[in-house]
Amino acid sequence: MDISTHNSGATAVYRRNKRLLKNHESLVALFQLSADIIVAVALLYLFTSFKLEAFPAAYRVLAVLASFCIWFIYSSRGVYRRSSGYLRGCLRLTGAWAVMVLLLSLIGFITKTSETFSREILLLWASSILLAQNISYCLVSYFSKKYKENFERHLPTLVIGTGSVAEHLVDNLNKNRWLPDKVIGCIKSLDKDETVNVSGVNVLGGLENIRSLIKEHDIRRIYIALPMKASEQIDGLNIDLLDMNVDIIWAPDIFALNLINHSVREVAGIPLISINESPLTSSRVSMIMKEVMDRSIAAMALVLLAPVMIWVAYKVKKSSPGPVFFKQDRHGWDGKVIKVWKFRSMKLHIENEGEVTQATKEDPRITEIGKFIRRTSLDELPQLINVLQGTMSLVGPRPHAVAHNDYYSDKINAYLARHRIKPGITGLAQISGYRGETETIDKMEKRVEYDLAYINNWSLALDIKVLIKTPLSLLSKDIY
Repeated sequence: MDISTHNSGATAVYRRNKRLLKNHESLVALFQLSADIIVAVALLYLFTSFKLEAFPAAYRVLAVLASFCIWFIYSSRGVYRRSSGYLRGCLRLTGAWAVMVLLLSLIGFITKTSETFSREILLLWASSILLAQNISYCLVSYFSKKYKENFERHLPTLVIGTGSVAEHLVDNLNKNRWLPDKVIGCIKSLDKDETVNVSGVNVLGGLENIRSLIKEHDIRRIYIALPMKASEQIDGLNIDLLDMNVDIIWAPDIFALNLINHSVREVAGIPLISINESPLTSSRVSMIMKEVMDRSIAAMALVLLAPVMIWVAYKVKKSSPGPVFFKQDRHGWDGKVIKVWKFRSMKLHIENEGEVTQATKEDPRITEIGKFIRRTSLDELPQLINVLQGTMSLVGPRPHAVAHNDYYSDKINAYLARHRIKPGITGLAQISGYRGETETIDKMEKRVEYDLAYINNWSLALDIKVLIKTPLSLLSKDIY
């Protein structure tokens, strides 16, 4: 057997066995997390001992449980791993503490042990810890920043590339107080058409000068931020710089692609970059939580709004001959055709085959009650039935008619990517002012832009925010 081939295979296996995705931890973050756990336990001990003159077993169990929860929640949410200002850091910390309090409350409710504890002690403990942790965060952040500025040894760093990813790297590396990297300049790639977007540092030259620049500036770390089309240069760079004793880190510029809910993870040591993935298929837990919230709220809304819906149905029936409900074929999740329910707002009319004419201002087809229910979006209420059926969500991109999708799909980039999540009764585009008629390509492009932003940033918190803001969006004057 060829020894070189054998070694190559062994190296490949070894690399795949080694975990590639690593958390970026720092001693300061670890110190702050440890300090918060110690403070939480110490305050619980002090308040309990003062109030009860003892530290009963139930409170000792609470101390252990709280310590574990702080470690798990703060670590998973990256409370101390991200560099930001004092206000944003405190808000992030407050959010994590609120999650922990809710989790402990839920555990107490499920185990029926909440009555064991003094409410006075728990309220004082929770509020005191929040104050103490925020003060600690600000103090540690301030002193660590001063230490880095005055005492820490920086790692002279170069960034290869001058595009948008390089600019983002330069800005964030030099601002990040947890990292020792200090970017002193950028280097242009071999691509003569490469744009220069970086600011704050100089472009020191091209790749042909890289070895001399490393020696001249005593460079210890290099970030490669080149577009995907230049990826063939990376292996050559790595081989060429092996004898220079510098760290080489690749930051692949995948952001020029149309990314849908992108993420990075690994399977068996192989890095996987998701460039187009539905947020519902990527997380089973998230899908279940969204389904539960959707169907619970839809069921309650149907009960509470039943009188309004009965009144609308009566008015629609009297307005003109025809059914109360209008069901239209529209594209749903993954492009499947679904029947979307609405209260009929127009007189019965015949469309040309394959055409769906959007309603316009002063449209003669719209009935008197139709104008009102379209203006107030009451015509959309039957879509709560779609939500209960599971074909729609409360929040998501609005489902467009099949004919509209056929028309816009080859005119707007990534238009059909809207179907990577369930369509919604309301959405981010709607609360941002893009409701009603889209008589120009530009307006539809803007709606699609917000729909894709929703998919890329989906969370239950975003859904709740959209639902809260939806009533305000109904005041828009552009709906007819």
